Amino acid sequence: MASYVHGNLAVEERQAHAPRVKIKETRKVVYKASRLPVQEKLLYLFTVLLCVVVAGTIVWRYAQIYQINTRIHEVEKQITKLESENSALKEKISKMSDPERLRTEMSKNGLNDTKDKDSVWVPAGAKGGNIGVALKP
Repeated sequence: MASYVHGNLAVEERQAHAPRVKIKETRKVVYKASRLPVQEKLLYLFTVLLCVVVAGTIVWRYAQIYQINTRIHEVEKQITKLESENSALKEKISKMSDPERLRTEMSKNGLNDTKDKDSVWVPAGAKGGNIGVALKP
């Protein structure tokens, strides 16, 4: 009899005494994500394109500004160089136009000093006319 207790009937009796769980079948509504309408896709596309164009324009303008600044710096360097050359040439002019230096050069080349005379007659025409210029030192 022991084997009968441990058989299928015993299992059925245990299941009969166990509380039964009721399962209620429910249906869940699943919403599928709908595709974007064409108009909305175009709106997003044009918005992205507009942002790209604006960013490209800004970068392009900054590149132009950089080029202009580079040219300005180059011109400023040239101006500084030319100013230094100009000041050196002005110094040379002032040394060359010194009256004492001119007198020494004049005497080296055999020219007369006109300090004692009031004027010098220089003929203006090649035909030997009476037109002339009077120079006063």
